Amino acid sequence: MTKRILVVEDDTSIAELQRDYLEINGFSVGVEQSGEKGLVKAIEGAYDLVILDVMLPGVDGFELCKQIRAVKDIPILMVTARKEEIDKIRGLGLGADDYVIKPFSPGELVARVKAHLARYDRLLGGREMQSDEILIRGLRIDKASRRVFVNEGEVSFTTKEFDLLAFFAAHPNRVFSKEHLFERIWGLDSAGDISTVTVHIRKLREKIEADPSHPQYIETVWGAGYRFTV
Repeated sequence: MTKRILVVEDDTSIAELQRDYLEINGFSVGVEQSGEKGLVKAIEGAYDLVILDVMLPGVDGFELCKQIRAVKDIPILMVTARKEEIDKIRGLGLGADDYVIKPFSPGELVARVKAHLARYDRLLGGREMQSDEILIRGLRIDKASRRVFVNEGEVSFTTKEFDLLAFFAAHPNRVFSKEHLFERIWGLDSAGDISTVTVHIRKLREKIEADPSHPQYIETVWGAGYRFTV
């Protein structure tokens, strides 16, 4: 599956250079030049990694990093022409995974992107393979037999309902946009649209929540997506 990268950079020539090198290396790249639009895209889009310029018009890269990290657990690389160590410390303290100083080699940037995506995939794979059974309060999900029990009573799920629930439960307390969920569960080439995610969320709540109108497991994070709370 092609990895999606978001570049938030107000210098058009630098943004185009980053995009070209990333696309040559097989990535799908989106570009935004303002902090406000970059923030919306980063939160609502199904991106696997974000590259942020520190000095952006409007919302700067530090604030962008802070707000993205509050709702998403994806690699964030910060790029700046400023060499002060305090900036690097601040960026890493806000949740950035790496800090690149301009001018830099495009090849180095691509290498860092690949390294962080590979590290993230290893961590994610490790979490997903920890156990064939997930126990969360009164909910038990047996991934091997694809069976779900709510307060020890078995509940029937369709294939996609189970896949969606298992994905949520394997990644607790993380926010996923509808676009990301659709891509992960249904695939990019699937017929239909992301509205099916909303329908499946509603069905899941009806089956696992004591009160679907006040969900305790699958929460809506307004403007961002959904989070499975443990």
